[in-house]
Amino acid sequence: MVELEAPQLDAVFHALGDATRRRMLRDLTQGERSVGDLAQPFAMSLAAASKHVKVLERAGLLKRRVQGRTHLCRLDPGALATAHEWISFYERFWTSRLDVLEGLLRKEDAQKPSGDTHD
Repeated sequence: MVELEAPQLDAVFHALGDATRRRMLRDLTQGERSVGDLAQPFAMSLAAASKHVKVLERAGLLKRRVQGRTHLCRLDPGALATAHEWISFYERFWTSRLDVLEGLLRKEDAQKPSGDTHD
């Protein structure tokens, strides 16, 4: 059974609900990045980027380490597995609906006269 009240799941979906954070995660798939590197495509301040990084970090989507004055971030995909599990539980509902639709469309096609070319 999928846990519906998991605080981590709430944090993951909150973090993924922002396009900037999704882009930051995508950038981290290419390897470790500094907070400044993550901020660069958005022309945002380090403070603003740091707030986004903290949300991702609290959600368990990235790990941060400090090297001198530089904060380096790397993707930690474990929390995404929790979200994937939650989404997968509901996949059967939309899959069954698509199967019903496919059956209806096939039945409709089978009932069309062979000379009917109108859609």
